[in-house]
Amino acid sequence: MRKLLLGLAALTLGAGVTTASLPAQAAEGVAIPKQSWSFSGMFGTYDRAASQRGLQVFREVCSACHGLKRVAFRNLMDLGYSEDDIKALAAEYSVEDGPDDEGEMFERAARPSDRYPSPFPNDIAAAVANNGAAPPDLSLMTKARVGGPDYLYALLTGYVDPPADVEMMDGLSYNAYFPGHQIAMANPLFEDGVEYADGTAATVDQMAYDVTNFLMWAADPKLEERKGMGLKVIIFLIFMTAVFYAAKRKIWTDLH
Repeated sequence: MRKLLLGLAALTLGAGVTTASLPAQAAEGVAIPKQSWSFSGMFGTYDRAASQRGLQVFREVCSACHGLKRVAFRNLMDLGYSEDDIKALAAEYSVEDGPDDEGEMFERAARPSDRYPSPFPNDIAAAVANNGAAPPDLSLMTKARVGGPDYLYALLTGYVDPPADVEMMDGLSYNAYFPGHQIAMANPLFEDGVEYADGTAATVDQMAYDVTNFLMWAADPKLEERKGMGLKVIIFLIFMTAVFYAAKRKIWTDLH
């Protein structure tokens, strides 16, 4: 029974591991620093305050170039926003709808059921506006990169001056953690780049931490629900194992 319980515990811990705990290497063998995330581990949960600040960073900084097409406005209620908050937020955006009675597409104010609109109508337009490199949609970004949230945080805080022996290509910036170190995205974060509603100091590290929290939630909004269900299943299995073990001992005791 001891071996079985240890196996179940190992299974539980394995199920609770997120991409944040995976070791990763950035460009040319540069190790990606590991961060402490509230959503890591078996009992991890999302930091709502950090995620709300991260949404603010996304809206005021990232959304100028990046989309979030897999997230509907109403999904943001999971982060602690009220229905009225979501309606007001959605109303700030317009989306294409139609066709109307005359077969024409038209623009209307977004509703809570609409997905977050992309800043460009298509990838070609996005590439043309960004020196030929279309900014990727960020909905699944923390799942799409080795290192997950650790890599994203490192990327956002990895803009430094290039070494003297590195010749930079036109229009590119040097990033210590980007493959090849030369990235088309200019440094998006600067001290006090946003003014947080809760008064938190908007340092580069803080903004990178917050937006990474938000994008982790966007990529895996059911993480807490899944971990909670997994824990209940493990507890049930442990209980049933104890019952079966007790029944087995009772049966064999009676037979002898």
